[in-house]
Amino acid sequence: MTALIPSPGPQDLDGLRTQLREREAALDARQTEVARIRAALDAFRIRYRRQVGLLHEQLDDLEAALAEAELGILSERVASGDRSNEPAIGLVVDPAPRALTSDAVRKLFRDVAKAIHPDRAEDDATRDRRHSLMIEANRAYALGDEAQLRAILEAWERSPEAVQGTDSSAIRLRLERRIRQIDEELQALDRDLEAMRETSIWKLKAMADAEAARGNDLISDMVRRLRRDILVASNRLEALRHA
Repeated sequence: MTALIPSPGPQDLDGLRTQLREREAALDARQTEVARIRAALDAFRIRYRRQVGLLHEQLDDLEAALAEAELGILSERVASGDRSNEPAIGLVVDPAPRALTSDAVRKLFRDVAKAIHPDRAEDDATRDRRHSLMIEANRAYALGDEAQLRAILEAWERSPEAVQGTDSSAIRLRLERRIRQIDEELQALDRDLEAMRETSIWKLKAMADAEAARGNDLISDMVRRLRRDILVASNRLEALRHA
């Protein structure tokens, strides 16, 4: 005899709603924290670029010119070493979209569009999420990325929005899925924070903050040293050019 699965009672649903509110509060706090840290890093990066980075580039150019002058090849380098048309270091050029020839990709895209199309949304929040996913799906389709299309569809099928119905079992499933979804978002934010902590700009900012706690300004100290080195290098180059 098959055992009947009891429908969730009001207390069960209330408990899930309480868990969801707690998760949503935790997610909001974590998103705020990550946004604050990212903004602080961006502000520090801009300050470093403006005050230190440009001076580093100036010093690098001077040292390169000094090396060329000392080797007696400055004129040759100036005549033949124009690099103005080369792409900047660090720039990633997106590959041209591939022509789609796969029927499997076309069918998969139709399945994704049918499942997540914004016109099927019942409220503004769901419509916004569907719209964002549709943009991702269109991008994946343009690139012929079958794996990404499949990932979008599978993620949607696991989402709370994919659950239909208004009975207590459907409500419970939506709540459980949303809780799991938030847990995954929290984990992704933790990974973002960990990745930021591994960057050189994070470590440099940590050093600057530690010096600031001691009453020192690391960036200003770096600027003073660079300007001194630039002055020395400029004088050496001028002397070589007039030797």
